[in-house]
Amino acid sequence: MTTEPLDREARARKDPYDAGPILIGEHDFSSINDKISSLAEAPLKSTGKGWILGFAIGFLLLNVLMVSIVALIALGTGIWGINIPVGWGFAIINFVWWIGIGHAGTLISAILLLFHQQWRNSINRFAEAMTLFAVACAGMFPLLHTGRPWFAYWLMPYPNSMGLWPQFRSPLVWDVFAVTTYGSVSLIFWYIGMIPDLATLRDRATTRVRQVIFGFASMGWRGSARHWERYETAYLLLAGLSTPLVLSVHTIVSFDFATSIIPGWHATFFPPYFVAGAIYAGFAMVLNLAIPIRKAYKMEDVITMRHLDNMAKILLATGLIVAYAYVMELFYGWYSASEFEIFMLKNRTGMGAEIHAPYWWTYWMLIFCNLITPQLLWFKNVRRSPVALFIISLIVGVGMWLERFVIVVVSMHRDYLPSSWGMYSGTAWDWAMYIGTIGLFLTLFYLFVRFLPIIPMFEVKHLLPESHAHGHED
Repeated sequence: MTTEPLDREARARKDPYDAGPILIGEHDFSSINDKISSLAEAPLKSTGKGWILGFAIGFLLLNVLMVSIVALIALGTGIWGINIPVGWGFAIINFVWWIGIGHAGTLISAILLLFHQQWRNSINRFAEAMTLFAVACAGMFPLLHTGRPWFAYWLMPYPNSMGLWPQFRSPLVWDVFAVTTYGSVSLIFWYIGMIPDLATLRDRATTRVRQVIFGFASMGWRGSARHWERYETAYLLLAGLSTPLVLSVHTIVSFDFATSIIPGWHATFFPPYFVAGAIYAGFAMVLNLAIPIRKAYKMEDVITMRHLDNMAKILLATGLIVAYAYVMELFYGWYSASEFEIFMLKNRTGMGAEIHAPYWWTYWMLIFCNLITPQLLWFKNVRRSPVALFIISLIVGVGMWLERFVIVVVSMHRDYLPSSWGMYSGTAWDWAMYIGTIGLFLTLFYLFVRFLPIIPMFEVKHLLPESHAHGHED
């Protein structure tokens, strides 16, 4: 395990690759509890103006989502811009974008746990929360896209008097199983991991209401040796269960496209391409959340530059994988010698096209956002600048949305038959629903920040020297 004294030694050696410790300051068990619990324990009247403003914006946008859902149910999917030939518009773009964002949380919690990466300890809690809220945003789109979401239960294989079963060859059914499995396991993983901290809040509670709520939520946790043993066993098992889900969920989402015969979709490398893109977008969102949180709540000693530097390196690595996928996509299209694949590439890029390629700018915008801009992360000074990281992460988030737009819309608007070609653009209702899901995400996240421990206290305590009876280990 890497601990603060060892980090100090590394700095003393002037290691150019060392970004500093993963815990700063003269902390002990009590100070960790006080610092993190104080966010959830603060009385409502002392809530900061920044939180109130952020929550108000999120709640306002959430109401936009509610109105757009009511309009959709009342008027039908005709209020969206979808039509022939582009039958998948913003709904599927947003679904893939949101479900991808959720991947980083599970990766940080599960995969980094299995690899004993203790720098995850300060960021895994809100990254997991991000996963849950992103899955909530993503999950509504396939259901709303059916046009009759009140029949969504038909997608589940349940015994019924009609003797009907879901069409298991439909990608829509695959998505239902993938997303519900992912969401369920992520929720259990998040909740189990929070139980010791909920018990800490219960023990510190000064009102009866808080004692009852946190007492119920902590499930009788007393911190005995038996409790810890069973907790660690369960947590490790859930990490092992969640790890393949990180790969499987977006692989299944990529099958929505890859199993078709539409040029631009029919590619066998879509699963790893989608998974890498999901982790890429997810880490960008984690940075977009971590940087304001550490600044607003003065968490620089717990979420240090080491965390930001490590996440920036992962962002750079996954960005390079995505860049490789872009190059391979061009190569496969050219090497296939298929006139349809080659035309698809010309239509995307606008290069060599015999006719005007109306969406060429979206392709080059995504190249700028996802391929060129992240190359700044090669520079140490950029990786250790929170402002620069925040801006780059925002650009990556936009770029990944554009990538989904290119895959969905640009591939569909011109396929095999010129007679069936057409254009697509999102309507005001499309944008309202997309912006509204951002409001849902923000609302849930602000509530989480205000009422629950956003950083796992007991895991951060493991970074303290006194938590190791035999001194430091590496």
